[in-house]
Amino acid sequence: MAGSPFDWIDEQARLRAQAGLVRTLRPRPAESHLLDLAGNDYLGLTRHPEVTAAAAAAAHRWGAGATGSRLVTGTTELHAELERDLADFCGFEAALVLSSGYAANLAAVTALAPHGSLIVSDAGNHASLIDGCRLARGTTQVVPHADPAAVRKALGTHEGPAVVVSDSVFSVDGDATPLSELAAVCREAGAGLLVDDAHGLGVLGDGGRGAPHAAGLAGSADTVVTVTLSKSLGSQGGAVLGPAKVIAHLVNAARTLIFDTGLAPAAAGSALAALRLLRREPERAARARAVATKLHELLTEEGLSAVRPDAAVVSVRAPSPEAAVRWAADCRREGLAVGCFRPPSVPDGVSRLRLTARADLSDAQVAEAVATISRTAP
Repeated sequence: MAGSPFDWIDEQARLRAQAGLVRTLRPRPAESHLLDLAGNDYLGLTRHPEVTAAAAAAAHRWGAGATGSRLVTGTTELHAELERDLADFCGFEAALVLSSGYAANLAAVTALAPHGSLIVSDAGNHASLIDGCRLARGTTQVVPHADPAAVRKALGTHEGPAVVVSDSVFSVDGDATPLSELAAVCREAGAGLLVDDAHGLGVLGDGGRGAPHAAGLAGSADTVVTVTLSKSLGSQGGAVLGPAKVIAHLVNAARTLIFDTGLAPAAAGSALAALRLLRREPERAARARAVATKLHELLTEEGLSAVRPDAAVVSVRAPSPEAAVRWAADCRREGLAVGCFRPPSVPDGVSRLRLTARADLSDAQVAEAVATISRTAP
């Protein structure tokens, strides 16, 4: 009798285990004793009373779900209010909210790279941007990481529409792209610039307005920005920011907007509350950066190989995938939650612990975290 049509998975599982790359889901409890440097709650707003109250109020008023796609019944007044506030805060003409940051990147890349266009993509880009390039009808050229000269060379090979796609802050090592220089290269060639500011919003720029705002690109006719609502804003969802005509085009052309159910009202409500709280307390952005800098300083003093952070992500190199997994597990047993990045999540094949700074961490907690990481280092 023939075997299962999925028997090939067994060999994949064996190879994955052999390489030390098995991933598992670990449900977390509502309350935990762990000091969390693994999540992306950069400003400490996920459990802020104003944010959670806004989520509950939105669910009570608008219902648990959006009930349909944005073009049918999935757009509420709350969604429109969030879009106006996001655009105003970040300095852009218009915004469009989607169900996730991943969906926002797919929407922007595919809708802005039609057949005959060129996409120039940084080798360190997030998986959502990479998938957007794969789904787009344009041709993609991948260029070396954070290298404007390579971008210039790639743009010089193409006549016609072109868009350069890059993270503002890269999620693996926390390094930033040279955004001003990249924008200048794009303008020389008449290319558009699409920036994923998932790790910049709430951390970089004036009061957390993001890396494009800090680089003087906010409101530019040639710049489009994607953000997530699930990191600094402590909620769920994503958005595209840019010129009004670009946003109108996405409403008509972006499949992850047209065919996906709209963002749940609770998520929209909590993101809006978090954004307004950040306006009142802009010092949270500076504190997140200060915590990241302190983490790096203390880690390097301990002799560990840590990458200097440009925002709130701090990366610590591990000798192997297996060592990284053991290191993260040992930290957890000592009361500290850290991220563990291994291939294929890391483009350079180097495994590392990934730490995320939070504005609500005390100096004592930062010192405690570093002591644990150093004590358990392989």
